[in-house]
Amino acid sequence: MSRTSLPDLAAGPSAAGAAAAPSTDLGPALAALAAGAVAMGLSPVLVRVVSPEVGPFASAFWRVALALPVLWAWMRWEEARAPHLRRGFTPSALVAGLAFSGDLLFWHLAILGTTVANATFFATTAPVFVVLFAWIGLRRRPAGRTLAGLTLCLLGGAALVGQSVQVDPARLAGDRDGVITALFFALYFLAVERARARGLGAARVTFLASCVTAPVLLGAVALLETRPFLPTSPGAAAGLLALALISHAGGQGLLSVALGRLPAGFSSLVIFLEAIAAALLAWLVLGEALGPLQGLGGGLILAGIAVARPRRARTAPV
Repeated sequence: MSRTSLPDLAAGPSAAGAAAAPSTDLGPALAALAAGAVAMGLSPVLVRVVSPEVGPFASAFWRVALALPVLWAWMRWEEARAPHLRRGFTPSALVAGLAFSGDLLFWHLAILGTTVANATFFATTAPVFVVLFAWIGLRRRPAGRTLAGLTLCLLGGAALVGQSVQVDPARLAGDRDGVITALFFALYFLAVERARARGLGAARVTFLASCVTAPVLLGAVALLETRPFLPTSPGAAAGLLALALISHAGGQGLLSVALGRLPAGFSSLVIFLEAIAAALLAWLVLGEALGPLQGLGGGLILAGIAVARPRRARTAPV
């Protein structure tokens, strides 16, 4: 995807000068993206583990709220190491928090209103909206390799869950919520990328967005939750803690790291990596079967990511 240079959005003269000479080292950013995908891919398994005791909106709230102390500590450590990073609150961080709130809320509504396969299938359309929003709203014309890679990933995602997708008029509301989930996820990617380009560190972006998301989800719990709010066993409490530390602090944090170097259009393909990770973890932990079609889907996704991979990273705060 072609990108507009953003030296004026950097934290100061030193960052602006760095932006004029982009780095070609993609390794750390790609590693952060892959590790974040695995961490986020664990979330469906953990939600399944805690679901007998904690409702879906409550688990979404605990996922974010329990991660806040760790994210705050990471932010303090990161900014002590890099004093040039911008402090304070930016509108893009607010948008990221609101978008992530919408993503989690409509994801859970989709799971309640349609099949998990349908919800997953529609949620994987998020990269399409990232490309469209960036193209129409930000004038970033997508490169041919981006469109080719996205097409392969979409085909792979369809193969991964497609055999379980069902068309049922009674579930159209849930299917709609799956599409809305994808819209919010796309906005989240673009907002985090914008906040990183504005000079905020990965930890601050993730912490500030989570500070916005947590109270929104608490309000949703008060209005929508019909199941228990608190776990009753040590196992469920440990599952919620793992959901917060691994899937949220780890997964979303590493995604923010990657978005400091990689374009949002390419980074949004993490949702397909997340689907692969979730399928593998469900096979290992829950014993869910994997067949040749899922293997083909995973191969197409990996091929699509390889095709869409940017040739150089942009310089941004770490």
